[in-house]
Amino acid sequence: MRLLAVALVLALCAATPTLATEKLRIATTGGYPPFTYVDDAGEVAGFDLDIARALCAELGAECEVVLEEWERLIPELRAGSFDAIAASMSITEKRRELVSFTNRYYSNVVRFVARKGSDFDPADAAGKTIGAARATIASDWLEANLAGTATIELYTGQEELYRNLVAGRLDAMFGDGLGSYAWLEGPEGAGFEFVGEGYRLDEGIGIAVRHEDASLLSRLNGALEAILANGTYERINARYFPFSIH
Repeated sequence: MRLLAVALVLALCAATPTLATEKLRIATTGGYPPFTYVDDAGEVAGFDLDIARALCAELGAECEVVLEEWERLIPELRAGSFDAIAASMSITEKRRELVSFTNRYYSNVVRFVARKGSDFDPADAAGKTIGAARATIASDWLEANLAGTATIELYTGQEELYRNLVAGRLDAMFGDGLGSYAWLEGPEGAGFEFVGEGYRLDEGIGIAVRHEDASLLSRLNGALEAILANGTYERINARYFPFSIH
C-alpha cells in the first residue's frame, strides 16, 4: 500500500507542469550611451538596462531585451511587440495619451552644447544651425521656439547628432543634459561645453507600458520603490555618474 501511495504521488508530480518563469520583453534603442548602448561584446548595456534588469529581478521575472528604433518604440509597444520601454523616455502629457508611465527612475534637463570658445548664445540664435534628435522633447522645443529664427536639423539618434556636431555641421546641439554630460567627459566631447542653463521640459524619465497593463505598471512601481530602498538603485547610479540622478 505504501509503495502504491508513493507511486501515485510521483505520478501526480510528474503530471503537474512546472510553473514557467515570467518573461518581460523590454525594448530600448541601444544608441544613447551611457543609458543604452551596444558594448564591445555585442551586448546591450547601460543604465536603463541595469535598472530594467533590477526591476525584473525584484519581480522574479526573466528580462528579455528587444532593440527597436526610437520612433517605433511607442507604436510597437501599443501593437504588443514587447511589454515595456526602458529607453530614457521623458514623461510628458502628450505621451501619456498613448502609454502609461511608471514613477520616474531618473530626472533630467535639456541643454545646449557648443564648441568651446564659440559665439553661440541660446538667447540670440538667429542664423545658427542647431541639431537635436528627432521625436524628442528637445526637437519639439526647438521647433516650437526657434523655428524661423535658427535652422533646425533633426537626426535619428544621439550618436548621429554628436557626429554632426564634431564635424562642424552644427553651431550647437540641444539634448538631454545627462547624456551630454557623459559625452563631454569622453574624448570626443573634449572640445565642447554646455552653453546656458538647463531646461526642464518633462516630469522625469519613466518606463512605459500599455494603458491596459495596469497590473504590470503597479508591480513595476513596487519594484522601483524596492530598489530605491535596498540600495540597488544607488549602486547602479554609481556605475555611471558621481552624483545622484534620481
